[in-house]
Amino acid sequence: MGARSSERARIEMLSRIFGTDGSGRTILGIGDDAAVIAQGRDPLVWTIDAQVENIHFRRDLVSMADLGYRATMAATSDLAAMGASPLGLLAGLVLPEDVTDEDLRAIAEGQREAAKEVGTQIIGGNLARGREISITTTALGETPRPLGRSGAKLGEVVAIAGPLGLSAAGLALIGTKHENEADAAPAVRAYRRPVARIAAGLAARDVASAAIDVSDGLSRDVGHVAHASGVLVVLDLPAIVTPELERAAALLQADAYQLALQGGEDYAVVVTLPEDHIPAGFKRIGRVLPPQDGKIGVAVERTDGSYELLDERGYDHFR
Repeated sequence: MGARSSERARIEMLSRIFGTDGSGRTILGIGDDAAVIAQGRDPLVWTIDAQVENIHFRRDLVSMADLGYRATMAATSDLAAMGASPLGLLAGLVLPEDVTDEDLRAIAEGQREAAKEVGTQIIGGNLARGREISITTTALGETPRPLGRSGAKLGEVVAIAGPLGLSAAGLALIGTKHENEADAAPAVRAYRRPVARIAAGLAARDVASAAIDVSDGLSRDVGHVAHASGVLVVLDLPAIVTPELERAAALLQADAYQLALQGGEDYAVVVTLPEDHIPAGFKRIGRVLPPQDGKIGVAVERTDGSYELLDERGYDHFR
């Protein structure tokens, strides 16, 4: 049997195979939340995301309308991370034989609702038959100043717009005796109806040095920024847990910090920027430091002032 490495390692392998040489119109290629291509006045931002049945969702946990909504927001969130305004969306649907016309209508209505909320629309796509539902969404946007993962600067702070851990808590709560309790509602909605934070990305675009959206977990995604920028990101743990997450975690008897650090599909936007330039809607959750003893990544500060590197775990398709 051949080797099967992690998602990050496979992306690095593909980058070596497909990587551009810096010529042509490509501004940013493989390795960021989206590709950026020079065209006209503002660069074009282009990204793609797939939602696959029994990998990203189960039919008994979401409605067909929720599915269309989630798939659209997941793809559009990459535009938010790049500081881009949406131009249009294309969706490729793979549908098994048991998906009815009514099901397809519900999926499409969910897609339309999500697209409208972020100020764009579905402009094309493809239909095909398969064994399980799959929705692959291409999102197009534009920005005069695309944000990447590699620009974090020493002395800056880390700030976030959006929730952490709620989606993972919501997924765990669905189907339990607590699902319909008031303290569960924000978490369940965060899973079924996530929000691409386009406005936050635009607000931070002119002041941020680096950005990413939280799709695979805070420690993993901020780790991408730390490694791309060659820095140590030190997180302020109390700042990453909200009262809503604490209440949801209490229902689950789970660790709220673990949910915040490793839960995915929140689609919050994380940026690095000067402390005196934090936009409205963002809160500080950490700071950017030079490597410690040659180590880069994500850490927390111990009581003695030293730093403990975090395990950058999160969702990985191949582990």
